[in-house]
Amino acid sequence: MLSRLMLAVLTASLPAGLALSFEQKVFNVRQFGAQGDGRTVDTAAIQQALDECGQAGGGVVLLPAGTYLSRPVEIYSKTTLLLEQAATLKATDDPKDYLPAEVTWEDVLMGRSRGPFTNFLSGKRLTDVTITGKGTIDGSGARWWEPAEEARRKAPGYTLPRPNLIWIVGCKNLKVTGITLQNAPKFHLVPEDCENVLIEGVTILAPEGAANTDAIDPSMSRHVKITHCLIDVGDDNVAIKSARKMHGRKCASEDITITDCVFKHGHGVSIGSETAGGVRNVTVRRCQFEGTENGIRIKTARGRGGLVENIVYEDLTMKDVVGAITITTYYPKIPANDPAQPVTAETPRYQDIRITNLKATSAKNAGVIVGLPESLVRNVVLENVQIAATGQGLTILNANGVRLKHVRVIAKQGPPFIVQDAQVEGLADARKQSQ
Repeated sequence: MLSRLMLAVLTASLPAGLALSFEQKVFNVRQFGAQGDGRTVDTAAIQQALDECGQAGGGVVLLPAGTYLSRPVEIYSKTTLLLEQAATLKATDDPKDYLPAEVTWEDVLMGRSRGPFTNFLSGKRLTDVTITGKGTIDGSGARWWEPAEEARRKAPGYTLPRPNLIWIVGCKNLKVTGITLQNAPKFHLVPEDCENVLIEGVTILAPEGAANTDAIDPSMSRHVKITHCLIDVGDDNVAIKSARKMHGRKCASEDITITDCVFKHGHGVSIGSETAGGVRNVTVRRCQFEGTENGIRIKTARGRGGLVENIVYEDLTMKDVVGAITITTYYPKIPANDPAQPVTAETPRYQDIRITNLKATSAKNAGVIVGLPESLVRNVVLENVQIAATGQGLTILNANGVRLKHVRVIAKQGPPFIVQDAQVEGLADARKQSQ
């Protein structure tokens, strides 16, 4: 159990607002033999501490200051993984540490196998898990990024299989607070089929050109709050995904709030491209976008689409983004001409989207709102929106019930609004305001 002195010391390593109690038992990885010297592989000691914490019914697994090199490890219910300031949990970068014995990295590179890969820190069917502290979890991703980028150059849009940094599946009450996540081989933090998730005060970093290094990917999860995070990565800053239906839910991904975050390099706040399970009740509020490749982004395509509804964006600022608003039912590209096709269960359906108090500068076009000819984007409101673009204006195509209120778009190339096969209310006033 925690002594008063130990409680005071550990509390100093916690983000504000998070507390430990005297009843919690501490499993210090040093006491299990971890060296923390950055050279010794400490996997056995770290996993033993996690195992004994889980077997004891919960507690705190503590990483004091030091660099702990490790292969993949697994976390259990009622566990707080606490990284003190100056503590780094660093992944090994040898592919064989993440692959089944019968699969080689060469098999993956040559397309003979997709793995499966073991993620660096993972857990399944859990309750009450916290990953916290002022330390760092580092995925040692540099060795993985170059072959991934080479594969993407050969086949645009292709994602070379790699391990993720943190993948938690089926967890109720997950908290990730205060820590820094960096240099993931692929995605940094994936809560899949989780409920009651808090991600607060987290810094997530990867080089701008690091392929597929999404920061936070809530996948088929609900009641998720992402707040006061700083994210600077090579792909989606946040990507809300919904690849399949979940029993008993209208939408697999729902009730997700993103507030007071700063996004730098990356592809913005995305919904999709997997939306077949449905996404609803998403709010993005008081966030800053600085040089991101996208700002607002909803993306999917026929064959992987579903219902996306009740999406709210409020009080956003964007500087030098490459497209402030991207709402499209085509991915990765919008075709020049496209005839209507039969509607199926996986036809994208977007409705009830509201964008309020947006001020943006775009280094390219203002953006797009584009539905399918057989499935129009419906009920989109833009209110108090200002976009200055160095390229084209805002394209609205295959849409019904778009309403513009106090909208001003300045485009250096062509008209401020390019409208085709769309019913847009307030367009005349918006054109006047954009002159």
